[in-house]
Amino acid sequence: MGKASWRGLEALLAAERGSVFFEGIFSTPKLNHPEGIAIDEDGHVWCGGEAGEIFRVAADGSGIELVASTGGFTLGVALDGRGGLYGCDLKHASVFRVDTRTGELETWGNTDSRGNRMRNPNAPVVDAENGWLYVTDSCDPSTEGPGIWRFRLDGGEGELWCEEPLRFANGLALSPSERCLYVAETFGRRVSRIPITEDGAPGERETVVAVDALPDGLAIGPDDRLYISCYEPSLVYRWSEREGLQLLYYDPEAHLLCHPTNCAFRGDDLYTSNLGRWHITKLLGAAKA
Repeated sequence: MGKASWRGLEALLAAERGSVFFEGIFSTPKLNHPEGIAIDEDGHVWCGGEAGEIFRVAADGSGIELVASTGGFTLGVALDGRGGLYGCDLKHASVFRVDTRTGELETWGNTDSRGNRMRNPNAPVVDAENGWLYVTDSCDPSTEGPGIWRFRLDGGEGELWCEEPLRFANGLALSPSERCLYVAETFGRRVSRIPITEDGAPGERETVVAVDALPDGLAIGPDDRLYISCYEPSLVYRWSEREGLQLLYYDPEAHLLCHPTNCAFRGDDLYTSNLGRWHITKLLGAAKA
């Protein structure tokens, strides 16, 4: 099958390194166009659905269970390692917290003390060391707008943390040093970096890399490189200061990798949700390519 090419770059992974980890089109419950994805310490794959579902897929891909539902549309999800899952909901314009042990659901945050209200919370990332949950607010695809929120993990108190205009702030990743955030600006076709200063304030945004695709999800691999899943065309990039932008995997037919949104690692393997279909994709040995 070989390796696909896009805009002069040959993919690092051959087509056969990709596979369907879990097929949900006929499962019960049905996996409805997953957007977010997160993997817990036991290897279970968590993702959302188009009707607000929060799903847990078995570590070996043998089954799926519905843990909770917002009744809205679940976008990005993140785990805090303490039994909490945070999900962004498009319909309710809120962040929800799910107790992964009991399925108890609560609204975690959507406003701050200054009267700012989230418009389109999209992707969360946990800074467990400092006790924060960061969340992108995508605003409107056609215009730039703020920005990035943060909420205290111990209480849900929130603020519009970064008010700098971003072009559809989407996927979010915390750097290995925990001193900056990477953010995918989907319709800006770029990934930006926002420093976290010593006093916790946001520094000035800088463009890390421009991409000729629509970047959606971000993940830091076990190799400390940044992985960028792109909604259109259906591909995954990898970036580092030393190697620049590399094409990791590309599906020209948008079938196995079908409009991937978020991505997450388990060991050296990268898993992506596919908003265009009903399955989770596994890219074998992504971090070793």
